[in-house]
Amino acid sequence: MPKMKTNAGAKKRFLLTGSGKIKRKHAYKSHILTKKSTKRKRNLTYWGLVADVDTHHVKRLLAMR
Repeated sequence: MPKMKTNAGAKKRFLLTGSGKIKRKHAYKSHILTKKSTKRKRNLTYWGLVADVDTHHVKRLLAMR
């Protein structure tokens, strides 16, 4: 049985923390920024965590068990 390939798109978008959680960037921070408030843009800058229900799917994309 061959090894499972890592999804290249997921590899670029997610990071693993030391405790095994998965970090992600927020959406809505790339364009049409003039109508968004400074506070909203600043809060979108920080990393978020992938929800527990989605963690299984993301780990599968990253070829983790």
